[in-house]
Amino acid sequence: MADGTQPIEAAWAADAIRALFDPKTGWLDRRVHSDAALYQLELERIFARGWNFMCHESQLPNVGDYFINYIGEDQVICVRGEDGAINVLLNTCRHRGNALCRAEQGRAKSFVCSYHGWNYGLDGRLIGVPGQSTYYRGDLDRSRLGLVKAAKVESYLGFYFATMAGDAPSLHDYLGDVGRTGLGMVCANGDVEVVDGIQKNVIDCNWKIAVDNLFDWYHVAYSHASAGAAGIFDPAAILHPKDQMVMLGDYGQAIGGPGLRKAEQAKIDRMSDAARAAYARSSESLFPRVRPAMARELMGPEGVRSMGHPNIFPNLWITLGGSQMCLRLPRGPSATELWWFTVVPKDMPAPLRQTVIRAATHLFGPAGLLEQDDGENWSQSTRAASGFSSRKVGAALLMGLGHDEVSVGENGQRSIEGLVGEHAQRWFYRSWTEWVAARDWAELEATRSPPPTGAV
Repeated sequence: MADGTQPIEAAWAADAIRALFDPKTGWLDRRVHSDAALYQLELERIFARGWNFMCHESQLPNVGDYFINYIGEDQVICVRGEDGAINVLLNTCRHRGNALCRAEQGRAKSFVCSYHGWNYGLDGRLIGVPGQSTYYRGDLDRSRLGLVKAAKVESYLGFYFATMAGDAPSLHDYLGDVGRTGLGMVCANGDVEVVDGIQKNVIDCNWKIAVDNLFDWYHVAYSHASAGAAGIFDPAAILHPKDQMVMLGDYGQAIGGPGLRKAEQAKIDRMSDAARAAYARSSESLFPRVRPAMARELMGPEGVRSMGHPNIFPNLWITLGGSQMCLRLPRGPSATELWWFTVVPKDMPAPLRQTVIRAATHLFGPAGLLEQDDGENWSQSTRAASGFSSRKVGAALLMGLGHDEVSVGENGQRSIEGLVGEHAQRWFYRSWTEWVAARDWAELEATRSPPPTGAV
């Protein structure tokens, strides 16, 4: 209930939800960042319905290995079953709702509830109940009381996703070209593994502000000026405000940030992998990373030029060229828990591996200098969305609106190239309104907008 008396749907009709963002004017109603009823709809219609990142295969190498994650605010156990498959189970006992698994990750033969001792197998089946024959008089059908399982669990390039909706499209179709390009960025240098130890911190901001910021290359020179002055990073080396490349895909998938010009990529394409590595270290290279030839297969002929930030809708950010990923987990309208995964190639030499981990830790995450800047901005923006008068002001996502064109490149991959803009942010909020307005997958498929073409 939105106010204790009426259903949430009555508080927010579909037309009212769609009116919260106008893609033609770029005007965003700030209530999307503060309204409690909208937040409950997000949990139902985005997180429970969409595909959520769960874990990487390297985190669960053996039978019984598990990792705790969330689908919205529902805690789930990701565990490798006895048949080798990855199961995603709601971490709540069917008896009285107690959490079965308290550790963040580990290995188990089964999951025993600490409240009354109900015991569940790795596949979620209820395999033991103390006093079943005595206290329950033998009148308990264990087959009906297993843990609730995700409706679908699928993987791409070793990254596992889950959805609670049985009618959701396949993960492959959900990701589409843009989502697969984003995950391909992580694996562009070969097979990868997740470093043990997920860094976690909570920021008092709405989860969507944390998401739309990842597309925002306008703020870098201003918000992170102190980090640049301290020599932590060189803004000019990564910003490239006149060489931006945005890719927009189905269901809200998007990539935004700098991109190589086609002539530069054509020059790189003629190089061997050894020559590319040498080129990356030279003063001629425009970016500190030059991908090997195999990256083209994973990211596509146009996507391979992207040096920006993918977001796998709704909340998985890929950054630092694929060496770090971040989940923006909702914790109410005004709080977001950030989970930072550091990802490295399996064959990376130990000294270089430590360098990559150290760099990731000090740029983003709880100890990251850049994150300290961002968190303050997100918190203040969220607070303004709750004020009676300030929330009426709205947010103006105007940059580049009506001034750019979607180009179609090799293999049909589409991109918007030019100056820093807010195309990806507008696509994110347009997709968000369509997800939240639709009551089920059938309605979402019938009403969602295709990725834009032509003038944007």
